[in-house]
Amino acid sequence: MATTITDELRWRGLIYDKTEEIDDLVSRQKITLYNGFDPTGNSLHIGNLVPLMQLARWQRYGHTPIALAGGGTGMVGDPSGKSAERNLMTLEAIDDNVEHIKKQLASILDFEVKSNPARVVNNADWLRRLLLTDFLRDTGKHFTVNYMLAKDSVKSRMDRDDSGISYTEFSYMLLQAHDYLHLFDTQGCLLQTGGSDQWGNIVAGVELIRRSRGQKAHALVYPLLTRADGSKFGKTAEGTSVWLSPARTSPYRFYQYWFNADDADVITYLNFFTWLTQAEIAELHALLFEQPERREAQRRLAREVTRMVHGETALAKAESASQALFGGDVAGLDAADIEDIFAEVPSSEIDATALSDGGAPLVDLLVAGGLATSKADARRKIQGGGIYLNNERVTDQAQTAQLGQAIDGRFLILRQGRRQYHLVRIRS
Repeated sequence: MATTITDELRWRGLIYDKTEEIDDLVSRQKITLYNGFDPTGNSLHIGNLVPLMQLARWQRYGHTPIALAGGGTGMVGDPSGKSAERNLMTLEAIDDNVEHIKKQLASILDFEVKSNPARVVNNADWLRRLLLTDFLRDTGKHFTVNYMLAKDSVKSRMDRDDSGISYTEFSYMLLQAHDYLHLFDTQGCLLQTGGSDQWGNIVAGVELIRRSRGQKAHALVYPLLTRADGSKFGKTAEGTSVWLSPARTSPYRFYQYWFNADDADVITYLNFFTWLTQAEIAELHALLFEQPERREAQRRLAREVTRMVHGETALAKAESASQALFGGDVAGLDAADIEDIFAEVPSSEIDATALSDGGAPLVDLLVAGGLATSKADARRKIQGGGIYLNNERVTDQAQTAQLGQAIDGRFLILRQGRRQYHLVRIRS
């Protein structure tokens, strides 16, 4: 373990920028820090794992982390990194999202440890009660328009010919600064962390505390991740986000996202998203060069992150599901798993009645599914040992497929050779 948290963040490549005095501060005392999470959806996504994991690292070094759910600032919308105005959400949608997000924090942060338990706060508790005149007098007076216009989150929008920035989003920086001041006053919070795109908003809070309280507070930001090919981290090949909620991204697809990480990205991901030591990551790095085809670094990454977010049981099921594509046992998988695993596999439908009594001849299903050109071809492939039903080799040319063999009564899996699959969907 590194001597201080900033030493660990440094070797992991997790410090993009910070106030100068933070290294000295954390070497002398344990502090309270916070990171905000925007409730734009009812689940966090894996991009949120960057700051969330780092809050957990701070906690393991004895510091007290606060996860701030933006139920108040979510009413306005952060312009950072956005090229256009966000659509405003209803208060009901924001509050519902906040409740979902709170539950996900518990898989990463420790709320039970006695010495420095994690805390969750919702800035709706103070921002929605804040009077505009008080806000302008106590917070707004400390910032010039020139200061705010110079920040990247505002400047980038002002420089665009096709859009500007509303007063609503322009005020976001001051609301975030007010949050920092509130947590400084009520929780003794001395550090705010976030992604590098939040630097301007965070240092505005540092400046507000200096001007209004005459005290020193600190800022530290992490790099924004992109893939080695320049594509956006946290998006699948289809452009959909990878969510922490199993209802939005199944543990199987979550596992697959990490397992499919590019060789050029996987070591960075191991540094950012796992608890592995520097020596363990160095060993995986060596294997990546010596035996890249084994994908040991990707497998370890997928196992560590899936276990952390979804638990040991979900990890075991995700690995079983992954093995199913390589001829593994499908026992223990349900219809939802099969639907997920074989979503992109060609499929056909058959009535459940056709599988009753004596069942449907397997050779007919192979021809209907395009795995054989004729019944004679199907028989030759069965005789050659190349046909599988539910990943079990078929040896009898006269074998039938019966309803009792169907997974949850809904699916039969046909396979020719190692990877040519066809899914039979059963109509009830």
